[in-house]
Amino acid sequence: MPERASAEPGPVDRALDRSVVLGYARPGYAWRQRGWSDDPQPGELTGKRVLLTGATSGIGLAAAKALGALGATVHVHGRDHGRIADALAELSADVPGGTFIAECFDVSDLEAVRSWAADFADRVPSLHALVHNAGTMTHERTETEDGHEVTLAAHVLGPFLLTELLTDLLVADGAGRVIFQSSGGMYNAPLEVDDPEYREGKFSGPKAYARTKRMQVVLAELWADRLRPRGVAVHSTHPGWVDTPGVRTHLPKFHAVTRLIIRSLDQGADTVVWLTAGPNRIEQTGGFWHDRRLRPTTYLRPAKDGPDERRRLWSYCESAVAAAGAKPSAR
Repeated sequence: MPERASAEPGPVDRALDRSVVLGYARPGYAWRQRGWSDDPQPGELTGKRVLLTGATSGIGLAAAKALGALGATVHVHGRDHGRIADALAELSADVPGGTFIAECFDVSDLEAVRSWAADFADRVPSLHALVHNAGTMTHERTETEDGHEVTLAAHVLGPFLLTELLTDLLVADGAGRVIFQSSGGMYNAPLEVDDPEYREGKFSGPKAYARTKRMQVVLAELWADRLRPRGVAVHSTHPGWVDTPGVRTHLPKFHAVTRLIIRSLDQGADTVVWLTAGPNRIEQTGGFWHDRRLRPTTYLRPAKDGPDERRRLWSYCESAVAAAGAKPSAR
């Protein structure tokens, strides 16, 4: 990847980032926001459409509220009709006059993604932003109907296919962008291309989560190279430590330890909203962002994600989604 010189953090910001505890929690956010002078302005997204996956709770719901308040038509994705209905009711109450549209499908179900995307392309002329926020964590290894490990399917294969299928709509916007909501946990994970489906060794939900979040960051860089000529920027970001329902459910000990310093949902959603509402920052496409600044993708150890590993990841994603598309629909 080419060196990206702008939007770089200063020395205090870098020290906060490397401290992890201070940088990922509320103190880091509070320090950094003092220097922000480019907050999105009212009406910034009027006339624009945003597809936000995993928007029925947590960071996704907070981002939907902020984007709707800026004038966007927000396509609110979830996989459960009841939860989507509850989210739309909350959004309508909190953002009077906002425009929110329900989109129901399972992003880990590749055939469902294809079917939904075809319908969506018939309904809308363009798409300003595709935000991959949907996430999951399991305690035991489970597979989708396509035979893919669920975390990989939800975080990697589904978003890969969705990006491919919606590219033309993003190009039609004129300043489209794709945003992957990754995690700081990806720093502890190598790029796993020998066993992407996690079939070897004892399965760990948090480890599977971190592995797929590393894949998202690498895929964002690879998509950036492919979509830059068409005027579409691709970014990845991480929100820090945020008080989400997922953290409370799947990481209760971590939540108990950090509850006094963990970030609010609005703080966790801030960088995604900022990347969505401003210019598409095509000159920084492929960057990994946290608190509105570009961050390195490795710190203490090499990521082991050289050209060969990256090619193998891309090829695996291509073959997996192609194989799913070749299957006769069970619906």
